[in-house]
Amino acid sequence: MSTWRPISPLPFWKRWLPECLHGTVDFIIYASVTGGVLLAGVAFFYFMLAMRFDLGEIAKLPAGTAYYDREGTEIAAPGSAGRRLVKRADIPDFLVKALQAREDARFFEHSGVDVRGMLRATVRNIKDRDFTQGASTLTMQLARNTFKIKEKSLHRKFLEIALTLRVEARYSKDEILTSYLNRIYFGAGADGVEQAARVYFGKATRDLTEGECALIVGIIRGPHIFSPFRNLEAALEQRRQTLNRMVAMGFVDQARCDTLAAEPVKLVAEELRETQTSYALQAVRREFDRLLEEGNIQLGGLKVYTTLDARWQLRLENELNHAVEDLEKEKSWKHPTPNGLVVGEEPAYLQYAAITTETKTGATLALIGGRNYTQSRFDRTRSSRDLGSAFEPFVAAAAAERGKLVLPGQPVQTGRQIGPAEVERIAKRCGIAGPFLATEDLFRGSVAATPLEMSIGLATLGNQGKRPKPYLIREIRDSSGEVVYTAKPQLTQVIGSDAAKDASSVLRRTNGTRCFTGATGSERDAWTLRLGPGGATAIWIGFDKPTVIAPAQRIKSLLDEFIKRLDNE
Repeated sequence: MSTWRPISPLPFWKRWLPECLHGTVDFIIYASVTGGVLLAGVAFFYFMLAMRFDLGEIAKLPAGTAYYDREGTEIAAPGSAGRRLVKRADIPDFLVKALQAREDARFFEHSGVDVRGMLRATVRNIKDRDFTQGASTLTMQLARNTFKIKEKSLHRKFLEIALTLRVEARYSKDEILTSYLNRIYFGAGADGVEQAARVYFGKATRDLTEGECALIVGIIRGPHIFSPFRNLEAALEQRRQTLNRMVAMGFVDQARCDTLAAEPVKLVAEELRETQTSYALQAVRREFDRLLEEGNIQLGGLKVYTTLDARWQLRLENELNHAVEDLEKEKSWKHPTPNGLVVGEEPAYLQYAAITTETKTGATLALIGGRNYTQSRFDRTRSSRDLGSAFEPFVAAAAAERGKLVLPGQPVQTGRQIGPAEVERIAKRCGIAGPFLATEDLFRGSVAATPLEMSIGLATLGNQGKRPKPYLIREIRDSSGEVVYTAKPQLTQVIGSDAAKDASSVLRRTNGTRCFTGATGSERDAWTLRLGPGGATAIWIGFDKPTVIAPAQRIKSLLDEFIKRLDNE
C-alpha cells in the first residue's frame, strides 16, 4: 500500500520571502497569537476582578474622619460626620479648566486611561527602576481613592485601569469630575471642594473668584505643604504654576494669567475657621495632614486615635481657670468682650498654656493653647516666653553632665562651674531652642522657651536623659478597621541617666511628683513645671502683651495651691 502524499503548497508569503526568514516569521506569528491570547486572558481576569467592586460607591458621600482620645472616646469635630457636597452646576467653569490644565489635560478626550501619558510614565519608570511616575488621570485617581487602591505594583495598576474603564462606562465626565472634587482632601480639615472653599475663603464654591479657583486647584498635589494657612508663599507658587498651565493650554492669555497671579488672597481669619473646636484638635489636624501625605493614606471613614487623655486635660483646664480667676478677682481685671477687648480700656486678659508629654514615649497627653479657643486660636504652647528661674533644671543638667556639683537653688554658682556655652549645649540637646545669652545672665534664666519645649525638656530629665519626639496620633484605621498607620515612639539619649536624675533633684518633691512654681524677675511670666510618674507638664501664665501679673510671692503662692489641688484629686 502506498503512503505517498502530495506536498502542500507553501503559503503565498513564504514564496515571496527567502527561505532563511521562514522560521523567524513563523515564530513571530505564533508569538503574536500566543501573546494576544495571554493578553485577552489577563484583560478578562482583571475585568472579572473589577466586577467585584460596587460602582455605586463613586457617587456616595464618603464617611468623614472620626477622632478619639487615648481611651477610645470620640472627640467632637466639625465635619467629622460627613462633608458638604457640591453639584456640577455650582462648580465654576474656570475651576474645571484649572483642574484639567493641572491634573489631566486630556480628561475630556480619553476614555479614562491616557495611553500617551502612560507610555511616557512607563519609559520613565524603567529608567528609574521604580514606580516614580503613575500617569494617573482624574478618573483613575477617583477609582483609587474610592476603593482604596494604595500599593504601587503592576497588579494594582492593572486593577485600577479595569476599574477606571468601568467608571467611565457608567458615569459621564461631569459626574466623574464632580465626584472627584467632592471626595479629595484639601488640607486644614477640609474634605471636598465645597468645604475647602468655605474653610479657606469663607464662601461657597460657586462664588470663588478665578484666582481663588486656581489656588484651590494648586493645593491638590500637597494639601499639607501647600495649604495657604500653613505656607501662603508655597500656595501662591502653586497658583502661579496652575495659571501657567492654563496659558499653555490656551485657556487664558498671559495678561490674564499675570493679573490673576497678582490678585491678593483674602483668607478666612483664624478665629472664624470652622474645622476646629479646640487647641488640641487644631494640633491633631496639623499632624494628621502631614501623615496623610507621608503615608499615602486615603480618606473615607478614617478613625484617628490620638494620644490625648481627655480627663487629664479637663482637670488641667478646670484648675487653671480657677487659678487665673482668683488672680483676676484680686486685680479687678475684667473679662474681654467677644472681640477680645474691654471697651474703653487696655486689654487685660490673663492667658495660659499647658502641655503634658508622656515621658516614656513622647505622646502628648494634654494640650491647652490658651484660655478661650473661640476668642483666640493662637496656640501659645508654641510661643516663646521668658523662663527666669524655671531654667534652673537645665543649668543643673549641664553641670551634672560634666561631673560638676549641682547646687539646688543656686543656679549661678552651679553654672559658673562650666560656663554659658556648656549650659547652652546641654539645653539644646534637651529640646530648648534658645536663643541663649553668652553671659552669666543665662544661669539666671535670661532665655525664652515655649511650653512645648519645656515639656519635652522636662520629660527628658524624667526619662533618664532620653529625649522623646512628641506626637499626637498613635494609630489610624480605615473604614474596614485595617490599621494604616501606627506611631513609633522615638527616643534619643542626649544626657546621661545620672545627670538627668541630678537635674530633677532641683525640683521640689511633693506628693510623689517633682515640681517648680514661680515667676520671672519681671513678674510678667509665670511657670509651673510638674514631673509626675508618667508625664511631664509645662504651664505658662501671663498676658499676650507682656504685662506685670502680680507680685512674685503671690504668684508662687497661687501656683503652689494649684499644684496641691491637681495632685490631691
